[in-house]
Amino acid sequence: MRTNWKTILAGGAAVTALMLAGCGQQSGTEETAANAPAADAPAVEVASFLGDFRLIDQTGKGHQLFYWKDVPAVVLISHCEGCEASAETLNTIETLKADYADSEIPFMAINSTGDARKAVAAEAEANGWTTPILMDETKLVSEDLGVSRAGEVFVLSPKKGFKVIYHGAVEGSEGSLKAALDQAVAGEEVTVASATDGLKGTYIALPERDNAAEIQNISYAEDVAPILIENCAECHAEGGIAPWAMTDYTKIRGWAPMMKQVVMDDRMPPWGPDTTYRPMHDSRAMSIEEKQTLIHWIDAGAPRGEGEDPFEGLNFAAPEWPADLGEPDLVLEVPEFTIPATGIVDYQYPAVANPQVEDKWLKATAIIPGDRSAVHHALTGYMSEMPANGEGRESNWEFSTGTYAVGEEPMIHMDNSGSPFPAGGAIGFQMHYTPIGKEVVDTTKVGFYFHDEKPKHYTRSYVIIDPTITLPAGDGYHEEVAYMDWPADATLYGIYPHGHFRLARTLVVLERKDGTSETLLNIPRYDFNWQFDYRFEEPLDIKAGDRIVTRYWYDNSERNFSNPDPEKVVTWGDQSFEEMMYTRLTYQWVGETTDNLFEDTQEELQSGMLFGALDDNMSGKIELAEVQRGQFAAMAPMMMGQFDKDGDNALSKEEMGAATQMMMRRQFRGADRADNPAPSESGAGATGGDN
Repeated sequence: MRTNWKTILAGGAAVTALMLAGCGQQSGTEETAANAPAADAPAVEVASFLGDFRLIDQTGKGHQLFYWKDVPAVVLISHCEGCEASAETLNTIETLKADYADSEIPFMAINSTGDARKAVAAEAEANGWTTPILMDETKLVSEDLGVSRAGEVFVLSPKKGFKVIYHGAVEGSEGSLKAALDQAVAGEEVTVASATDGLKGTYIALPERDNAAEIQNISYAEDVAPILIENCAECHAEGGIAPWAMTDYTKIRGWAPMMKQVVMDDRMPPWGPDTTYRPMHDSRAMSIEEKQTLIHWIDAGAPRGEGEDPFEGLNFAAPEWPADLGEPDLVLEVPEFTIPATGIVDYQYPAVANPQVEDKWLKATAIIPGDRSAVHHALTGYMSEMPANGEGRESNWEFSTGTYAVGEEPMIHMDNSGSPFPAGGAIGFQMHYTPIGKEVVDTTKVGFYFHDEKPKHYTRSYVIIDPTITLPAGDGYHEEVAYMDWPADATLYGIYPHGHFRLARTLVVLERKDGTSETLLNIPRYDFNWQFDYRFEEPLDIKAGDRIVTRYWYDNSERNFSNPDPEKVVTWGDQSFEEMMYTRLTYQWVGETTDNLFEDTQEELQSGMLFGALDDNMSGKIELAEVQRGQFAAMAPMMMGQFDKDGDNALSKEEMGAATQMMMRRQFRGADRADNPAPSESGAGATGGDN
């Protein structure tokens, strides 16, 4: 009979003792493996090489090992919260790492003891540690590395494939961290690769590692295949968007090494949000236990074991339209367009007549690109009549009817809500195509789903933007900030962040008027290829006077392999080689219905868009330096000269409101889309028709 791997943690008195001890000292005089001297601790094999991984630190920032492929060394330090040896080592590191700043050697601690992130962050702040502490919640990185003691140091050589070239204490009798780093920086061989005699930290128990024999009993049929079916098979199906299909055990086993790599570096499953915060609807994230099971099975050689293959006989053929929506009520086809192999393709603005003969209320929109690799985004909007020139530019839209960006899910109105879809007129499109090295032909389809009856609630959206973003050349972690203030009570349903190839991280925080705050969304690794409209599992109550602050960090360095040009100063722009700071919020005003629209409230919200975009230091005034950059730099003198009525060299909300009205009259393009810097006069996306 097969031993159920889930009972591992309960098996064996010695293992139980290790788990209870954690990394701390046990009371009493009896010596256990958890507090034994280094010489008496269970033997742990240290890795020769370490594979790539991505972990989140105590502040929510993501870190990838292979990002540092061009430095002479990478230093990892084992950590447990409250452990004296960890604290001593990190105190030494804080002083030592300054000596290697010119060599850009990264120093990172790894916590695999299950300590709470808040506790680790508090300890780091109290001690003044600037070294990031990576939270290894699955313990898989620490297992691969061979971590055994708190305060243990590992030095990896990127030039040698991230080989472990030194392991042990910061200072041992035969070798030291400093000596190893000096030799690595000089391009010399490290003469002393191990100095463990100086290790005095407590033993770090990793139960799965200490029960390696039990891991051999993980069942493909009962444990692994169900995880893959639940998390992977939807895309990894015949005709799906993944590069290979999970059809049976043989196919899966052949891809097992790649599966480990993409799970360890957090590329798969494709889900960006940090799961520490608010749960999201339809989350694609694997649980800690699922990741452990899958990786341990792969490490054990991906054995077939007993039982029938759950994949055999299953039909995962991807449907043309989303399975949970079915066939649309109305399908419109974007006119065929040929995308050249190279060059820059101007935005295309086709328009298609709306064949509906009666007014409807929109429930959902699904956009299916004809060629997913070449369609960056598709935006749609309703026009009451077909323009004379046949162009569906957004300046003619009365409201948006749905959007698509790479990886984005269908737009679905929640909780008996919707937006209008009048009869007749036309649907305009903004199509952004990206050449992919070969000529392709695209015919994108848009499916509209309607309510059978008029819904009660009106779904709206608002975007927090900053068209003045300016990314310095070569900066690997440049921060930009923008915010919005709520003029009335609302219910927030979801958040859609958007940027391009240089966007590295997004953070959205609710600052309540009572002084408390809550992180709503943290995406430590923004992936341009997978853009989602993140919907909360439970909608969030917003009060008048609350503020939502967005912070985006960009990587404009040469270490960002997706960076089109690290030597260029980058500003806002439509093309993927430019950048954006765009956060769309989906919400409803409390008390608003489809029979009682709060247009004045929506206009009040909209009037503060540019103020929240430009007030980078959140002082409540727009200072000259804040507007003297990006797309607004040329207008800064005029804005200050014409609208700074009190002469304080800054613009108040009222003064900025007057400037905004002037710019709207000049028809700055609409902001209810992922590629416009400011509100349009047409009001597309600014009032009741938002979605």
